[in-house]
Amino acid sequence: MGRTEISQEELRRVEVLARVRSNQLRVVDASRLLGVSYRQAKRLWKRYREEGPASLKHRSAGCTSNHAYAAKFRQQVLDLVRKKYGGPVGERFGPTLAAEHLDAEDGLLVNAETLRLWMLEAGLWSRQRKRRKHRRRRERKEHFGELVQMDGSFHPWLEERGPEGCRRCDQHDLGAIGGTRDHLGCGGCAARVDRAVRRPLGT
Repeated sequence: MGRTEISQEELRRVEVLARVRSNQLRVVDASRLLGVSYRQAKRLWKRYREEGPASLKHRSAGCTSNHAYAAKFRQQVLDLVRKKYGGPVGERFGPTLAAEHLDAEDGLLVNAETLRLWMLEAGLWSRQRKRRKHRRRRERKEHFGELVQMDGSFHPWLEERGPEGCRRCDQHDLGAIGGTRDHLGCGGCAARVDRAVRRPLGT
């Protein structure tokens, strides 16, 4: 079933032609306001005078589309979705996946967007989504040295007063190990980590 209510464009036509009836506008002015030709405005004005405002609603409004699926086919699809592909939020099939399975397993070809509208109307689908947490906090390690993170940034930290260095920060789950501005390279970094994880606890 198509729409039955009057559209915003049709309501606009009623308002403009009502001003023509009250002699506030001429038909030629109404054509400019409505964005139609003068001949089309004359046809609308004639229909408005003879049949009233309701006549400006599109003639096919409320009629079933020639391309619409049969009611029996729609019910068959919804019954299958309810039986095989329904369920609680997070477990049920979405319209796109359900349409693919209906085609592959049941031999019923239906557009995914059409199926989405049918499922919404039948209460088999909602726009609610089961959202997952973006991140989950990692549990801290129990002992010092189990996890060491190192980050460095090469930059002329001393400006013109010294050479370029790497400002590095070493971090583990129980706190910071320390930082330097030395250009240690890979070997130096590995040696520093080795010294850090071998140090006595509490120092």
